[in-house]
Amino acid sequence: MNKFVYILLLFSLSTNAQINKYLKFSTFYVAANGGTSISDVDVYSIQNGLQTNTVKTPFDYNLSLGIRKIARFGYENKAQTFYDGTETSWSDAATLGKVSGLEFLFEFNKKRQEGDDYLDQHYFIRYVDNSWLTKIEYLQDGFADIKYYEASQRYRHKYNNNLSFNIGAVQRIAEPYGYDPLEEWVLDNGDIHYTYLAIQEGYNIDVFNNEYKDPNGNIVATSSDVWKEVIIPTVLRDYVEKKRNELSAKWNHSLILGFDYYYYTKIYWLHAWANILPYHYNMNNEYSYHEYIDGQWTDYSGGMIFGYKYNKNLGLFAEGKYNKYWNREWYDFKVGINYILL
Repeated sequence: MNKFVYILLLFSLSTNAQINKYLKFSTFYVAANGGTSISDVDVYSIQNGLQTNTVKTPFDYNLSLGIRKIARFGYENKAQTFYDGTETSWSDAATLGKVSGLEFLFEFNKKRQEGDDYLDQHYFIRYVDNSWLTKIEYLQDGFADIKYYEASQRYRHKYNNNLSFNIGAVQRIAEPYGYDPLEEWVLDNGDIHYTYLAIQEGYNIDVFNNEYKDPNGNIVATSSDVWKEVIIPTVLRDYVEKKRNELSAKWNHSLILGFDYYYYTKIYWLHAWANILPYHYNMNNEYSYHEYIDGQWTDYSGGMIFGYKYNKNLGLFAEGKYNKYWNREWYDFKVGINYILL
């Protein structure tokens, strides 16, 4: 028993030491940001005399919670004292970090923008060696409506100190993107059976009395124009969201190829990376993306961060990243000139 307790104690101390080693130099942060949203809008009606209704938009906010251990690249701004959750560190999307070994990011953002609520999450653990790398990632971008799990294992070839290439396999888990629940309701002329769909979803239509009721029996429209222009879009949106949520996530197994390039001096720097997924194993699933595009497709992602200080006064910069997975695209970019008056 004493030997068992001794071994358990050594294991506990060793485990704690390993955890402390991995967490060393990491940053934990919690932050709240907010501000005024778009201005209120006055909506006028003349159905029962002139009436004015003010549509108010609540304030914008961003609640952030995270922990990160990612070495800064030479070009990244070190002047900011604290992480506040509003940073746009696009180099986080790069395949390789500045240093080899273990790096990680766990970031959760709940935000409201112009009255709409979004949930953004980005978690990854990355390990880079001289000849191989692996990464496990979960990404949810509420604004771009994309959410997936991804794991990749790659062989890495260092061409020189700045450039490296990689090839390997990637596994992704995501909802069946490409699936269109409204396709079965589309007529030969391109119109849609929206009335029958609404009735199926529980709406009630009384054309003689111009009464259109929702599934709870509330009157939501008193004219065909309001029904078609206001209510039907909501019916279609809710139906699509319901049908998408009914389907389970699907596996995707793909080949992946990529490169990373990093060069930095105090005057000039260039950081670029790209990944391409040219082949995807067909699992013959009814909701596989192969079924929607009738064969293979190409997914890709990449980014670039460029800066040049022409002299003491003038500087140029261009930064951006782009992603295209399935039928989803999301990207960010910025370009500009800085001129300092001396």
